[in-house]
Amino acid sequence: MIEPTLALQTAIRAKLIGTAAVLQRVDADNIRSGSTRPDNTPTIIMANGSTSLHGHDYTSQRAAWVNLDLHIWTKDEGPDAAKEIAFLVQSALDKRLPIEGGYCDSFKVTRTVFPRDPDPAFGHGVLSVEALVRWIV
Repeated sequence: MIEPTLALQTAIRAKLIGTAAVLQRVDADNIRSGSTRPDNTPTIIMANGSTSLHGHDYTSQRAAWVNLDLHIWTKDEGPDAAKEIAFLVQSALDKRLPIEGGYCDSFKVTRTVFPRDPDPAFGHGVLSVEALVRWIV
């Protein structure tokens, strides 16, 4: 398995690009990791990942809590477009989330906020997610 934050990002991206409702609103190339407001919208950017290692057991299992923010950006689509996409993302992530080389024992969206951008043309939403990821070494 790759580093837990990257494993979670990869699993989330695979789930989102495998969900027709999401792809009707966001191009697959615009679902990615990054850290800045995008030039092309609508976009879903995964950022601010953190991993808290939870230890291991006698069978060489490792576990970690992984936190990640999914930033949803829109431009010139009105104030509710980011909310609409956020709901599609949350709905897509309500189903089982396979982690390549490991297991996702717990997953949830812990917080959703819609901060105002200084440029009123942009819509912005942030979904914070939390996962317990487990793998064998």
